[in-house]
Amino acid sequence: MHKLTILMPVFNEEKTIAKIIDRVNAVKLPKGIVKELIIIDDGSADNTSSEIESACKNLSVDTCKMLKHVKNQGKGKAVRTGIKEASGDYIIIQDADLEYNPEDIKKLIKPVLEKEAEVVYGTRINRLPNLSGEERKPQFLLHYLGNRFLSLLTSILYGQWITDMETCYKLFPKKVLSNIPLNSRGFEFEPEITAKLLKQNYKIMEIPIKTNPRDMKEGKKLRTFRDGVKALYTLFLYRF
Repeated sequence: MHKLTILMPVFNEEKTIAKIIDRVNAVKLPKGIVKELIIIDDGSADNTSSEIESACKNLSVDTCKMLKHVKNQGKGKAVRTGIKEASGDYIIIQDADLEYNPEDIKKLIKPVLEKEAEVVYGTRINRLPNLSGEERKPQFLLHYLGNRFLSLLTSILYGQWITDMETCYKLFPKKVLSNIPLNSRGFEFEPEITAKLLKQNYKIMEIPIKTNPRDMKEGKKLRTFRDGVKALYTLFLYRF
């Protein structure tokens, strides 16, 4: 029997949080895997907390727990708060904005159960840009190109080919974190944990996934240039 902890950092997502909780709850994991859902409200100023409390009632997951930050501290800090409370053998991170489909969690846990991998990422961009689809918009094309550049740099610096370092879907065993102190407070959490996993000689398996990206008007919080610069600095910081 294995337990999978699903960490969900949340900030001002009152419009989507109930839907994503329901979708996570509906995922039927393979036999022998139980779910633990830990939701971290990172200082939301809207009705996110009350929406979480309502949505968590009568869920079929074995545990549904809400943690709260009094003030907003960033995604990295929220994830770190959740990790401290996680009791699962494995941890995966789930965004609360409906971009990622929780049904893909089954794809990511499969190679773990089959002992093909210990660390699994869901890759969105192991492909050319979709110029007739989402990347026809300059914002999404810039994000795609920035992510490809950062992923290529990760591959060069750490010696393993990675196509989507910035993906939200990162599945890893909790035990590895006993040897990996995490310091990031914001979106630089993504390159930090990737860098430290690779330096610990963990091979990252990537599984293709599809997403439904949202833009800034819809509440996307990642800022491509600002957060890209932080990611760049983080990759070099932990390499050298």
